[in-house]
Amino acid sequence: MYRSAVAATTIEIAKSGRAACRACKKPIAKGELRFGLEGTGGFTDASTPTFMWHHLLCAAGKHPDETRAALAAFDGDVPGRDAIDAKLVEMESKKPPPYPHVDRAPTGRAKCLGCGETIPKGDLRVAIERDIERGMTITKGAGYLHLACAAGYVEANGSTHDELTEALAKNTRDLSEDDLAAVFEIV
Repeated sequence: MYRSAVAATTIEIAKSGRAACRACKKPIAKGELRFGLEGTGGFTDASTPTFMWHHLLCAAGKHPDETRAALAAFDGDVPGRDAIDAKLVEMESKKPPPYPHVDRAPTGRAKCLGCGETIPKGDLRVAIERDIERGMTITKGAGYLHLACAAGYVEANGSTHDELTEALAKNTRDLSEDDLAAVFEIV
């Protein structure tokens, strides 16, 4: 058995054909390499860790970061490695950029956190990470700002204008050079 640097993952040869993939629900054949993500639950007490098993290709689609880390340190032969690597590249391209970044509003439903007005569909907007209260818990999620409201909002919340523009330049994807230049004229 191999344990990667990410403490809660493993890649090993399936000891039997009884385990089912957590992603596709099909059995993992005896002797096939499988990816395990450590968790708790099932039929054991909550303090006993167990593994949620996946086919390697399924793991690449469902847990790409963990799979990439486990494969990077795995020194054995991995059948179908080209398909797994292609899936990891595909999942990386689907991953949203880090916050803050600029994108175009896909709908006209988002409200600006700075002024409270709606951000029209197709307009450039700044996406930031914010806390969202859900009942008794607080989770992280996206919040949006008009370009003109962004600098004032982040400065009121402890960041500087220079920090904002540096992060936007680094994190923004899929905008033309002209759009990016327009962003920095306003922000």
